Amino acid sequence: MEKMDYILVLMGVVLVISAFNLYGTMDIYNKFNSLEQDSEGSNVNNSDDGAKYSVDDDPMLGSENAPVTMIIFTDFQCPYTKIFFNDTFPLIKQNYIDTGKVKFVYRDFPLSMHQYAQKAAEAAECADEQGKFWEYHSMILENQDIVDIESLKQFAVDLGLDTSTFNTCLDTGEMTSEVEADIADGSSYGVTGTPTFFINDQKIVGAQPYSNFESIIEQELS
Repeated sequence: MEKMDYILVLMGVVLVISAFNLYGTMDIYNKFNSLEQDSEGSNVNNSDDGAKYSVDDDPMLGSENAPVTMIIFTDFQCPYTKIFFNDTFPLIKQNYIDTGKVKFVYRDFPLSMHQYAQKAAEAAECADEQGKFWEYHSMILENQDIVDIESLKQFAVDLGLDTSTFNTCLDTGEMTSEVEADIADGSSYGVTGTPTFFINDQKIVGAQPYSNFESIIEQELS
């Protein structure tokens, strides 16, 4: 074989090997990229409505089909929760919940540092069984400093609930597992304090100004 022929053959072999390596590298990259996307998707804890964070079967305000889901994990004895509901929530309700843009879901996250938070959460769930969750919720927050068992039962009287059914529900711990399920979910989502919110997939912590919530909601709507 002449020297020129040898060089041409050698160049051909090099080109074939280079093309094979390039194709193999791209193929490996594409497979890796695909696996990375699959892995990210598999880590999402989707609920039935496609949200990352489950709404469970907890009390809800707004349209079931609202494009934005806002979940609050909170404690009835948390002072920052009271601030949120007094100062910020009315605007969120007026501008987004009542207009069908936001579905607002309440989930329990009683903190061990608050003596009556667990029973207050259970009491509100008992009231929910009689269709009076939000009324009972408001009454607890209005009287946040007196939520011992006797007071929780008096709130039921004041709201005209069937007190026999309510008291049995509260005394027997009928709603303990419901509250504990919320705590377990919240903990798995990284909730450590109250109030903690999830607006679709975005987390926001504390009784922040209305403008902070508005910004995230508008971003999700767009």
